[in-house]
Amino acid sequence: MAASESSIRAQAGPVAAGWVWIEPLLGLSLGAAGGAVRSALLTTSLAHGVLLGSLFGLAFGLFFAQRATSPGAGLIWGVACALLLWVMIPAGILPVLAGSSRSMGMLRDARAQFPELVAYLLCLGMPMGLALGVRGGLRSRAGQLQFRMGRAVVAGGLAGTLGGVIFGRWMSAGDFFPLIAGFGELHSHTANMTLHFGVALVIGATFGMLFQRDIRGYGSSMGWGLGYGIFWWFLGQLTLLPVAARIPLDWSAEHGSELFGALVGHILYGLILGVTYATLDRAWVRLFIQSDPLNREVEGPGIRILHSLGWGALAGFVGGLVSSPVMLATGVLPEIAGLGSGFSILGGLLIHLFISALIGMSYGLLFRNEGMAVWSDLVVSRTHDLLAAYAYWCLRLEHRCSFRAASVSHGTSDLRRCDCIDLSFA
Repeated sequence: MAASESSIRAQAGPVAAGWVWIEPLLGLSLGAAGGAVRSALLTTSLAHGVLLGSLFGLAFGLFFAQRATSPGAGLIWGVACALLLWVMIPAGILPVLAGSSRSMGMLRDARAQFPELVAYLLCLGMPMGLALGVRGGLRSRAGQLQFRMGRAVVAGGLAGTLGGVIFGRWMSAGDFFPLIAGFGELHSHTANMTLHFGVALVIGATFGMLFQRDIRGYGSSMGWGLGYGIFWWFLGQLTLLPVAARIPLDWSAEHGSELFGALVGHILYGLILGVTYATLDRAWVRLFIQSDPLNREVEGPGIRILHSLGWGALAGFVGGLVSSPVMLATGVLPEIAGLGSGFSILGGLLIHLFISALIGMSYGLLFRNEGMAVWSDLVVSRTHDLLAAYAYWCLRLEHRCSFRAASVSHGTSDLRRCDCIDLSFA
């Protein structure tokens, strides 16, 4: 037994050692590629950029890869390490070697190296952190909560949109839009508002996708939101928005000073985004993830409501399809909306199916706990249909029925000549 265990350990040793070197090698390759892109954007030496990026990637993979447990955490750690590298080399060691020991001289040199800061963050820190963060999330998936895309996009997008509302006073009073400050002027105020909330929605949705597993409370959410907001000032205002507006990139300190107000707005936006996302995410967990301990139900109340609405809409849609031939035969399908002008057959069919789906959704929501068997469901559904039909007829008070008796060979009126009877609920 001891010999077999030692042989298993001997076989697992080289495999584990091979896995340990994946992060440094991945960081080395990504750093070399990022250094090449940095050199191309700043028109500097390609060899110097590749060497600097390779060393940065190798060091990050060796010493900080364990911190990158998710894409969001990896992004913040990558950007922070890139900022540290910029402080140490372009803004620290190089000015000292050049003889700039005075504070004003160092400040002037730091301003001159501001394009290097943007390049370090976007070309080295961002891809490095995201790649190793994705790998870290896959590596430690067993010990983490399950990632849910719908929860991340919905809660994050709503939090981002609500966070964009804080700039309402700036947008109304000074016509200033911090989230799109680098895009340039648009032709109307409505276009600026639309783009502003579109960017806020994108930032919020990506925040939820990146940091869903890292939000543990309001404190951590504020920290992640603050860092992500500042990062989006570099990525959005200084890079993506000018590219989208076909404006040449300007990473100079002077241009950054012009957009300093937008940086303050991004800081406030990031804090509010983090707090709002934490609140909405907690509400999402209570509604859709946590089970009911009293009723011992596996699914949360939100999931049960969604299932009821979905099955009800499907049932109503099927019922609308079944009743469509009768309505078509009686000639009331084009008059489905109760208007005298009339719709085409296709338009009336679409409206009829939409109303049928809404009736089915309301039925599934109101009577999801009432049906015990097929016949009881049938009785309850007929009662619900009568109520829905009555409400539908009340909404058509402006329309008056004009029965025109036609064939009375059997003592009954011909329903095909009725102008207002709707058989969709029959």
